Amino acid sequence: MTLAAPPSPAPHPDDLLVLLAVARTGRYTAAADSLGLNHTTVARRITALEKALDGRVLSRTVGGWELTELGKRAFNAAENVEAAVAVLNGPAGRQSQLSGVVRMSATDGFSAYIAAPAVAALQRTHPHLRVEIVTVTRRALQHRSGLDIEVVVGEPQVHRAEAVRLGHYRLGMYASRAYLAEKGTPESVAELTRHPLVYFVDSMLLVDDLDAPRRLVPSMRASLSSTNVFVHVEATRAGAGIGFLPCFMADQHSDLVRLLPAQFNEQLQYWMVLRSESLHQPAVATLVAALRHQVDSFREALHGRPSPA
Repeated sequence: MTLAAPPSPAPHPDDLLVLLAVARTGRYTAAADSLGLNHTTVARRITALEKALDGRVLSRTVGGWELTELGKRAFNAAENVEAAVAVLNGPAGRQSQLSGVVRMSATDGFSAYIAAPAVAALQRTHPHLRVEIVTVTRRALQHRSGLDIEVVVGEPQVHRAEAVRLGHYRLGMYASRAYLAEKGTPESVAELTRHPLVYFVDSMLLVDDLDAPRRLVPSMRASLSSTNVFVHVEATRAGAGIGFLPCFMADQHSDLVRLLPAQFNEQLQYWMVLRSESLHQPAVATLVAALRHQVDSFREALHGRPSPA
């Protein structure tokens, strides 16, 4: 008589929660940090889960770890475990509070004027939620392990991710009142091109949609260039030249004057890129909603206003 093989042990709920963290961050180290564990423990838990399920739940890619088909089924089960634990740990009759760390990247201006106030408002209701923002101006990454949300300029071309258009903003040419008093106010594009330009470092510009000065005023010479848009604003205010600036930032300063708005009214789009696994995380989904709400609230400023006569 042939004895049946003993059944495989059921997956341990803690191992499923570890899988959630690895899938959402794409890295063992980031998952370990979010769980308060070490890298070795995370690896051991994943191995135990794969033994219990008799198959691989994660596959290694250039950008980190991604779920296999078996891993996706385990991920769905793990979300149910997470939701059940949240209900048990939450106070009776009170809305559960979000916690954990959400990591995002965005441009300097978006981070300061959209993300920061959105996060601050969210944390009044969810004080245990932490948000880490990396400020960078670049194309969307093809492998975004460790990031839950990316905000980029221009429509992204991405795989295994969701891209959502947030809205648009405008850029214009600005100069300080003191600069114009000394150098004169350009009344035409030809006159404007005789002035120096404050903008991005041309050789380091990674976003094609931000190359408007090359198209519109290719003969303008650079005076002060930077990878940080706040430097553009302050350099323009200091009289370094004429800055090609986001209207929602420049319009905050009464000492800046918008020049030739009919000729220089560049419109760019903000897009949000999300890991599909991250979007299932309540904290990420809530932050996404808060960012969209803040963009809507700030829409008039994003569109800019003409300088007063």
